[in-house]
Amino acid sequence: MDNLIYILFICLVSPLAFMLLMLRQRSRLLAGYMLIGIFISLFVSELNTVLLGWFGNDVLYVTTTITPISEEILKALPILFYAIVFSDDRERVMPIAFALGVGFAMFENMVVLVQNVENVTIGWSIIRGFATALMHAVCTVMVGYGICFVKKKKKLFYCGTFALLALAMIYHGIFNMLVQSDYSYLGFFLPSVTYIPLLIMHFRYYKSKRKA
Repeated sequence: MDNLIYILFICLVSPLAFMLLMLRQRSRLLAGYMLIGIFISLFVSELNTVLLGWFGNDVLYVTTTITPISEEILKALPILFYAIVFSDDRERVMPIAFALGVGFAMFENMVVLVQNVENVTIGWSIIRGFATALMHAVCTVMVGYGICFVKKKKKLFYCGTFALLALAMIYHGIFNMLVQSDYSYLGFFLPSVTYIPLLIMHFRYYKSKRKA
């Protein structure tokens, strides 16, 4: 099974890497951050296996308490790096944050698929695509959105960055807890309900900036 995961990784990353060489500027940045998300997802899949063993294979505990912390920290680091080193312009940071989250979710879906290939259904794919995958993207976008503000406030930078990471972890943990409970339908709708306001704010910001 481990070999199959690496085979999927190679098949997915290779054409994207070739495409990256043909792209320019912003398109290359978006594709690059999607690739970073895929690399992080591969690393996290191995890390989560180790963590699951450490905590006695308690899937509910690990997925609601441990993996939200490890995954959100690792996903946030490339976004924080870009905002600190290159640009904290929200128009640049939010798209790359979303691209990273999408890349992470795409590969995670593939890993879960090959691990449960005999049990997956069309309904499973809809849930993974419109709920779990969107949740990962929303978490990275929230961090990207917030870092654009706290980066400009030196006194708030460290505590603000910690608060953003904590927000993403808590959101991720709540989602995982809901989808494994009797209220799973609330978990399925949570990412969409959160994504719509973020999308509206992003388009309003972009529109106002173009007018200015």
